[in-house]
Amino acid sequence: MATTIDSSNAVQATSKKHLGIPEAIFVEDVESFMKQPGNDTADAVLRKLDEQYQKYKYMELNLAQKKQRLKSQIPQIKQTLEILRHMQKKKETTDPMETHFLLADNVYCKASVPPTDKVCLWLGANVMLEYDIDEAQSLLEKNLATASRNLDSLEEDLDFLRDQFTTTEVSILTPKYRPTQPRDYG
Repeated sequence: MATTIDSSNAVQATSKKHLGIPEAIFVEDVESFMKQPGNDTADAVLRKLDEQYQKYKYMELNLAQKKQRLKSQIPQIKQTLEILRHMQKKKETTDPMETHFLLADNVYCKASVPPTDKVCLWLGANVMLEYDIDEAQSLLEKNLATASRNLDSLEEDLDFLRDQFTTTEVSILTPKYRPTQPRDYG
C-alpha cells in the first residue's frame, strides 16, 4: 500500500534533515514577490537576500570546520581500534609488547608493555577512563560508526547549503530588482 506525504510534512522533513538550514526561496514571479509585505523596495529585498547569503556563508564555514574535525578524528579512532585488536591478541601470551610512543614532535620513546586486559582512553576535556579491552573496543566501534554517520550527514548538509547559495545568488542577480538607471557610456 502506497502512502502519500502532504506538502507540510515534506517541508517539515526537509527542515529537520538539514540541521535547521533555512531553504532559500526561488523567485519565479518578481512582480508578485515585490508586492509581499516587507518587500517594499528593491534595496530592502537585496539587503535581505545579501543577509541570507552571509548567513549561508557562516553556516558553510562552521560545517566545514566540523567536517575537518571528523575527518581527522576517524583515522585516529581506526588506529586506536587496530592497536586494541593487537593488544587483544597479545593478552593471551606472556611476552611483553614492544612499542614506540610519541613524546613530542618527531621524538619517540621505546617501551615494553606487559600483557594486560585494561586500557585507558582519552575521552576529551582532559578526561581519561580505564576500560577492559573489550569494552574499549565496543565503545570505539560505536564512536567510529557515529563519526562516520555524522560525516555523511555533514556532506548532505553541505550539498544542501550549496544549493541554497546558488538559489540566493540567482535571486540577487535578478535584474528586475535593480532600479533602471540610464547608463553613461561617455
